[in-house]
Amino acid sequence: MTIAWWVPVVLGVVEGLTEFLPVSSTGHLIVVGYALGFTGEFAKTFTIAIQLGAILSVVVYFRVRLIDLARRLPDELAGRAADRTALALAVAVGLAFLPAAVVGVMARGAIKAYLFSPTTVAAALIAGGIAILLIEARRTPVTVTRLESVGPATALWVGLAQCLALFPGVSRSGATIMGGLLVGMDRKTASEFSFFVALPTMIAATLYDAYRSRALLADENLLWLALGLVSAFLTALAVIALFFTFIKRHTFRVFAYYRILFGVVVLLVVRR
Repeated sequence: MTIAWWVPVVLGVVEGLTEFLPVSSTGHLIVVGYALGFTGEFAKTFTIAIQLGAILSVVVYFRVRLIDLARRLPDELAGRAADRTALALAVAVGLAFLPAAVVGVMARGAIKAYLFSPTTVAAALIAGGIAILLIEARRTPVTVTRLESVGPATALWVGLAQCLALFPGVSRSGATIMGGLLVGMDRKTASEFSFFVALPTMIAATLYDAYRSRALLADENLLWLALGLVSAFLTALAVIALFFTFIKRHTFRVFAYYRILFGVVVLLVVRR
C-alpha cells in the first residue's frame, strides 16, 4: 500500500488529540481516513494499532503511581501488608476490563465489517453527545472521590459501559467516564479510572488485532505504523496534562456540543 509519509503522522496526531477525550478517537480516525483516501483493511488495523502510542503516554504520565502500585502489589497479594489498596485497585481495573474484552473478541469481525463508516460514526457521535448532556444534568450524588475507593460493583458497571465503546464513534473514554459519573464518581476519579482501565483494554485490543491482521503488516506498512505511533504518543502526552487541568474547573458539556456539531457536519457531508 503506497501512501504519503505525512498521512500516518496526521492520523497519529488525530489519535493523540482524541483518544482520551470523550469524543471518540476511532470515529475521528475513520472520518479523517475517508477524507484522506486512507481506507481498506490496513486502514482499519492502523486505526487500532496506533492506539498503542497513546496508551504508552498514559504509562509515562502515571509512571510514579504505576511503579508504586507494582511495588506494593506483591506484598498485598502475599498478605504481608495491612493496606490492600493496590490490590483493590488492580481487582477493580480487572473487573472493568473484562466485559469489553469478552464482547470485543466475540464481535470483532462484525464491528470491522459493518460499523467502520462515516455515517455510523456520525450517528454515534450525536447520540453520545446527547447522552453526556443528560448525564451532566442528572447530578448524581458523589460518593467516590479516590481511585482506591472504587469497589467491585462500581468497577463492573464502568466495564459494562465500556462495551458501548465497541461501536465506533461512541468513545471508550466517554463511555467509561460517563459510566463512572452515573455511579457516583467525581470527574477527576472517573477520568483517572478511565485512564487506568485503558491500559489493559487498549493493549489487549491492539495486540489482538495486530496478531489477527499480521498479514497486512508488511515492511512498508510497519514504517507507517511507526510514524503513527510516535505522533500519537507525543500528542496524547500533552493532551492528558491539559485534560486534567481542564476538568478541575469545567464540565464535559463542551465535548458534548462538539460531538453533536461534528456528527451533524459529517452527516451533511456524506449525504451530499
